Amino acid sequence: MPEHPTDVRSDVKQHRSLFERLTALISPEPENRAELLEVLHDAHERNLIDADALSMIEGVFQVSELSARDIMVPRSQMDVIDISKPIEDWMPSVLATAHSRFPAVDGERDKVIGILLAKDLLRYYAEEEFEVRDMLRPAIFIPESKRLNVLLRDFRANHNHMAIVVDEYSGVAGLITIEDVLEQIVGDIEDEYDFDEEEDNILSIKEGLHGPRWRIKALTELEQFNAELGTNLPEDDVDTIGGLVANHLGRMPHKGDEFTISGLRFEVLRADARQIHVLLVEKLPPGQDDLL
Repeated sequence: MPEHPTDVRSDVKQHRSLFERLTALISPEPENRAELLEVLHDAHERNLIDADALSMIEGVFQVSELSARDIMVPRSQMDVIDISKPIEDWMPSVLATAHSRFPAVDGERDKVIGILLAKDLLRYYAEEEFEVRDMLRPAIFIPESKRLNVLLRDFRANHNHMAIVVDEYSGVAGLITIEDVLEQIVGDIEDEYDFDEEEDNILSIKEGLHGPRWRIKALTELEQFNAELGTNLPEDDVDTIGGLVANHLGRMPHKGDEFTISGLRFEVLRADARQIHVLLVEKLPPGQDDLL
C-alpha cells in the first residue's frame, strides 16, 4: 500500500530536521556579533568575500555601536561664521575652508542659530539685497549619546546633512555630518575640497590627563612624526606611524585598541579591515610607560 502524502512530508521533515541538527553540530551558526565577525573574517581569508566588503560590513556594525560623541568634530575645531560681524570679516574663512555648510553663531559658539549654505552666498556676490539671517536654515541639535545608526536614519528621513551636538548642559560640544557617518561604513570620502597636505597629518588637540595630545593620520611619515613630536621612533623597518603600530601589535589594529610605545600612549580612533586611518597620541610623563 503506497504511503500517504502526509506521511511522506512528515518523513522528509524529520530527515530535514535531523540533517539540520547534524549540520549545526558540525558548523554551528554564530550566536552573537563577535562570532559572526569571526565567520566573516574566515570567509575573507578563504577569499569568499573581498577586503572592501568585509570593511563595509564591519563599518555597519561600528555604526550601531558608536555615538555622535565618538566621531563628531569638536567645538574647538568647528568652522563657524559669526553673523554678529560684517560679512567681510568671515568671508575669507568661508572661501579658505570651502565647506558646503557652516553653523552660524551670534557672537558666541554656544549660540548656534542656524546653518548657512555656501551656495546661498552667491546672492551676495550677485550684488542682490542680502541679509544673512534670512538665508539661514534651521539647525538640528542632537545629544552626544545619539547612536550613529539612528542619526543616519534621521538624516535620510529629514534630508539633513549636518547636526549640532550638544552636551548634558545644552552647550555645543561639536558637529557631525552625514558624510562623517557614512565614512564609518565605506571609509574616507574624498572630494575636490579634501586636501592631503603634510601639515594636516598631525593636529594638536586639547591636552589629556597625562600630557599633550595629537590626532594623527596613520599614513604620516615617521620622519615627520619624530620631527613634530620630538620623538625618536625607529624609521628603519617601516615608513609610516601606522606601519610602526601594526608591527608593534603583530596584527591589524582595531578601533579602540590602546597601548604604549616609547613613552607614547596610542589609541586607534579609526580603522577598518585593511588599514588604520587615525590615531590619538598622548605623550606620557617620564617613567609612566606602563600606565596601560
